[in-house]
Amino acid sequence: MKKKPDRIVFFDGLCQLCNKSVRFLLRIDRNKNLRYAPLQGSTAVKFIHRESLQSMDSMVYLRNDKLHLKSDAALWLLFDASLYFKWIIIFFIIPRFIRNLVYDFIAKRRYQWFGKYDECAIPTKENKHLFLP
Repeated sequence: MKKKPDRIVFFDGLCQLCNKSVRFLLRIDRNKNLRYAPLQGSTAVKFIHRESLQSMDSMVYLRNDKLHLKSDAALWLLFDASLYFKWIIIFFIIPRFIRNLVYDFIAKRRYQWFGKYDECAIPTKENKHLFLP
């Protein structure tokens, strides 16, 4: 039986901003510790309540069996992905509700500003092993 990954990035597979964010994470995660799964996929259903998935307007980060949402997810992702982003931890001093206001502002407009795919983007051959269904 395969070991469950410790770190899974759940992202909107239709969102161009989300896909660009995943490509950025793939570049900076030199140790390849992160795994990726679309919110529209079967892996997301296993780890996130189905009711929550219906209204999901956020990147979700499963980190050591704890789900992180919105700005918490973004900050932990950068912190975990690269030594160069360890300084990002200082942003946790900003209250979550303020960080999430900014996150929500962008999330609500992401399709309008960045566009939307008709179907989930397909990973490259080199990165396919890092993606979960």
